This record gives sequence, structure tokens and C-alpha cells, in this order.
Amino acid sequence: MTISPASSGPEQTGHEVPDAIATKAARRASRRTRIGLIAFIASLAALLVLTFLPLPYVIEQPGPVFNTLGEVKDAKGKGVPLISVTGAETHPTKGALDLTTVQVVGNRENPPSWMQLVLAWFEPSKAVVPVDAVFPQGVTSTQRDQANQLMMVDSQQEATAAALRELGHDVPVTIQVASVTDDGAAHGILKAGDTVIAVNGANPADTDAMRAEIQQSAGAPVTLLIERDGAQQEVSVTPKEQTESGTSRWLLGITLQQKYHFPIDVKLQLDNVGGPSAGMMFALGIIDTLTPGALNGGKQVAGTGTITGDGTVGPIGGIRQKLYGARAAGAAYFLAPGSNCDEVYGHVPSGLTVVRTDTLKQSLDALKVIADGGDVAALPTCTAADVKK
Repeated sequence: MTISPASSGPEQTGHEVPDAIATKAARRASRRTRIGLIAFIASLAALLVLTFLPLPYVIEQPGPVFNTLGEVKDAKGKGVPLISVTGAETHPTKGALDLTTVQVVGNRENPPSWMQLVLAWFEPSKAVVPVDAVFPQGVTSTQRDQANQLMMVDSQQEATAAALRELGHDVPVTIQVASVTDDGAAHGILKAGDTVIAVNGANPADTDAMRAEIQQSAGAPVTLLIERDGAQQEVSVTPKEQTESGTSRWLLGITLQQKYHFPIDVKLQLDNVGGPSAGMMFALGIIDTLTPGALNGGKQVAGTGTITGDGTVGPIGGIRQKLYGARAAGAAYFLAPGSNCDEVYGHVPSGLTVVRTDTLKQSLDALKVIADGGDVAALPTCTAADVKK
């Protein structure tokens, strides 16, 4: 028989031995480590680059909340009433009627970083929006602030008119021509400072009524009774048609401003806040200041919405941020414009009850239910039916 010589090494069985397996596994692990390290360094480098790249976005987040029944700091840092009245009896108030604001992080010159944007994206109280939506092309931050301040002043006038009219006061209004465009229909006919008394024989209640009368002319000449330098005269202007986004309008080529004549002096003090969205809350605060008792029953109620002199409540921007800001400040109730309901539904923070309102009268009715401890759940609110498809 033939006897094979004894093997001096491991038995050859056709399989790798444990030491070889360990060596290959170590090499594979080392490759994976190197690849992972390279990927990590590349990601970190990309993140660092992105962090310093200019971005076409800004962040909207909840801003400060101000109680219209309380005090604010004036330009000198002194505490003063947000609403003060001269020429009429005022009454003590309780609780809060909070106006809400939105704070913008970044601008065209100093945009937020990618890291800030990523964090804001996952925060329900914040919104990442295109910079053009907040800072239009060709408009500087200073110009935007100035425009917002003008809108704030206008909203205070509208709020005062709406509040005093709701209380039964007569509030006459004067419509004036603010400017005339060089290529407009009224160029050479109307001048800045002209007071409009009548349009086609009718006395317009406000600028909206005057614009509506011009539209109804459908291009026919419009007869205006104006006052200039203390003397009245009648002029005729033929509107020009302008089409924008598929919609045609008849225009005189003028901008209008209206001046209210108030029977009492109402001063609203709020520095460094702009825009028209505080109008409704201003009006409610004025009414509460001028009437006995507490409109809110001493509770903390927040809200937002533009307002016109006839008490119509209109839409605003940043409604979701305002909801979260109100809740963070302690409000349990929020008055929201019905025209914003598509943005409100499904985005109400826990613990906050939203009441839908379209007029100052509806807001007052809602406050009465809240003050009396009534069935708040029965008040109108935002529903799924309000969400735009």
C-alpha cells in the first residue's frame, strides 16, 4: 500500500482557513472605513460651502405679541398705553386683546444659512419662503420697512374709523388725490391735493366706492366734482383700460388717499412694527377702552386681520406663525380672518381655539361668547371645506 507522506502544513480541504478569512475581512473593513471617512469629509465640506453660499430664501417665524389693552415702550423706552383716548370717557380693561406679528430672519443682502433653513423647515412654527415674496426685486430692506410703516399708519386710521362707527359715531371721510401718473388718463386734469367731492353726481363713501364707480363707467367719461385751492370745479376724465394677469380694469392714473375726521382723538402707540394686519385688534382694543366692562371677560384673546372703515376684516400674511406666537404668549383663543382659513386648518397649535371672523361685528359677537363662558365650540371656525384644492 502506498502511504502518503505526512503534511507539514494545514490540511488542504478546499476551504479558506480562519486566518485568511480574518485578513480579508480586515481589508474589507478598512476599505469601508476609508470610503466612509471620505464620504463624511466630502459631506462636511459641502455643508461648510453651502453654509456660506447666498440663498434666495428667508425665514418667517413668530414675532412679538402686543396687548392692545396694555403698555408698550415708546422711542425713549418709557412705558406708555398702546391705546390712549382724548375727548371721551374711557373705562378700565382686563385681560388681553393681543395683536400678533411675524419676524423675518434674513433679507436679500444677508440671507439665512443652509443650516438655519434646514432647521426651520422642520419647525412647524416657521416657514421658509422665497426672498422675492418678502423683498421684491429692486426694493431694499429700508424701502420695505418704510412701506410697511405707511400701511401701519393707514391701518390705525381704518381701525379707529371702524371702532367709532361701531359705537355710533359719525366719521366723515375726505378723499384726496395723492399723485397723478405722467401717462395716466388724469394727467393735466387732476393734481395732487385735489379733494374729490362727487363722482358722476354721487358722493363716494370711501376710496373703494370711488374705484367701483370708475369701473362701472366701462370707459365712458367720468365726471368729478373736486375742490382745489378752496374752490369747487367740475372736470371730466376718460379712464384708460389696463389689463394685468388677464384682468381688465379702468383707471384714471391716480393714487388716492382718504382722511377721516374723528370726533374724538385716538392715539395708537406701537413703534418698530409695520404692515396692516393689526387693524382688527386695534379696533377691538379701542372699543374695549371706550366701553364699560371687559369685552374679553378678562381672558387672553389674540387675533389678526386687516380692517376697513366699514368694519370688514381682511386677509393677512404669516397666519401660521401668528397662531404659534399667540399660543406661546399664553392665549387660548384666536380670532382669524375667514379668508385665511385655508392656511389655518390643520395648523393650529395644541391648546388654541380658532374663531373665524369676517367683520368687526362678528369679532365682537365671538368675544361676548368667550367672555360669558358660552359655547365657544359653536362659534364659526376654519374647516376642511376651507382648504383650497
